[in-house]
Amino acid sequence: MTTKLIVSLFFLILSGPIFLFSQKSKNIPPEKPKLIVGIVVDQMRYDYITRYYDKFEINGFKRFINEGTSCRSTYLNYMYTQTGPGHATIFTGATPSVHGIVTNEWYIPLKKQKVYCVDDSKIATVGSSSNNGKFSPVNLITPTFGDQLRLHFLFKSKVIAISLKDRAAILSGGKSANAAFWYDDATGNFITSSYYMNQLPQWLQDFNSKKLAETYLNRLWTPLLSIQEYTESLRDSNKYETGFGKNQFVFPYDLKFISTKNKKEIDYGVLKYTPFGNTILNDLAKAVILNEDLGKDNITDFLVISFSATDYIGHRFGPRSIEVEDTYLRLDKEIAHLLDFIENEIGKENVLIFLTSDHGVSDHPLFLNDQKMGGGVFNPYLALSLLRTYLNALYGEGDWVLGYANLQFFLNRNLIEDAKLSLKEVQERVATFLMQFNGVNHAVTAYSLQYNNFTDGLLSFMQNSFHPKRSGDVLVVLEPGWVEDSSYMYDHNTCYSYDTHVPLMFYGWRIPRMTIHRKINITDIVPTLSAFLQIEVPMGCNGVPIQELLGN
Repeated sequence: MTTKLIVSLFFLILSGPIFLFSQKSKNIPPEKPKLIVGIVVDQMRYDYITRYYDKFEINGFKRFINEGTSCRSTYLNYMYTQTGPGHATIFTGATPSVHGIVTNEWYIPLKKQKVYCVDDSKIATVGSSSNNGKFSPVNLITPTFGDQLRLHFLFKSKVIAISLKDRAAILSGGKSANAAFWYDDATGNFITSSYYMNQLPQWLQDFNSKKLAETYLNRLWTPLLSIQEYTESLRDSNKYETGFGKNQFVFPYDLKFISTKNKKEIDYGVLKYTPFGNTILNDLAKAVILNEDLGKDNITDFLVISFSATDYIGHRFGPRSIEVEDTYLRLDKEIAHLLDFIENEIGKENVLIFLTSDHGVSDHPLFLNDQKMGGGVFNPYLALSLLRTYLNALYGEGDWVLGYANLQFFLNRNLIEDAKLSLKEVQERVATFLMQFNGVNHAVTAYSLQYNNFTDGLLSFMQNSFHPKRSGDVLVVLEPGWVEDSSYMYDHNTCYSYDTHVPLMFYGWRIPRMTIHRKINITDIVPTLSAFLQIEVPMGCNGVPIQELLGN
């Protein structure tokens, strides 16, 4: 053996461990994640994970469960479980009583009108000539995790939120987000508002120019599996579904036919009621990560992806339908593609991902009754009419009740004061009257919620949803299995487990393989993220960190 060969072998042996160490060092998680991704699946009940588990692929939802931490007993800890309050609560770590988004809309007695939770008349649409962008987080009282992250790093972090729904994107990102983008029914494009920017970034203009909405609406929605394999669902044709109209109640769904208004006009809103609404959002998420350079430096960025098609489909077809099951099987594949993309682009060790939901959904009362389990539909406007008649008989003719919204009755406080009546007494009489209606479990006064402290049970949920400046004078809780009469076939707006029990899973960065069985509140997500980064929690946050994730 020559001297040259011996020297070469010597250096090769020495360099081997160094090379191996350098390779391994690439997989060592940094002190802080470079990117945090929050995935919210709108209207995802926890039991979808267990019911569809055997049909999920290994790299979608199962990747969170098998390689990350799954919190099996995560609940919303407030009453009115809707999209606006859900996203605001997840990302502020505060209950609606603090962040102020008590429902998707509430009634303003002085104006005698309802206000949408993200309405902002001072704001203009950006990216469309429609009015679908006149929104901002102006009604959100407390900051979000994204706001606190930006503040901590002196606004060097990028915070971006995307969804099909305006309120989901806006309330997730918060007040100082770099951007929030949502879907425009009028054009099939993603838009924003002048609160964030004066024009869409060039990359989003290019994305919109691909006309993906039209591409997806030219498809047939056919089931991934044969109909006989959807054993976790009711048969395809059943009386508990609204469908798309136009005799479109069973597979396959001709989306081009359904979305065609006339020869020149497309109803782009149809996309939201199909699994391809999730697909186009997944396309956008990848574009955001690439074009905004998220996770490319040592300053932690934050991306929120709120999949809303699950909610739209759920309202029409319900939690026992093949359509919903098929939607989740398809979303499972979308999640797998998204995780693969993120890991390839940024690295698993550099990204912390969590997945949860803003609320669940009830079964249809007709279905429950057919199974002898009980349920019903509460007609609020009949109750409102009879209540007005009752108060006129009791106090004389007058406009005693100004309005109603989301199981809450708003009284005319000026009239009550002018009549020298006790507001507390009138509220109590109204609550007693409403308790007589079928389906009403509780009717609680604003006075009771404002001046008492309830630490457990149903009343504590109501108190967590109550804000004295935005909530009604009398708040109603329906019996289990009951829903409010509305245009939806299926609904959610209670504190019962079918509306409040949601998945919560963490993956990536320094997340251990673990299952947590104890009860966790949805408000605990933000303080956990804050503890990971060793930053302050947002003002108003009243959750606590999940200690099992923090280690010793």
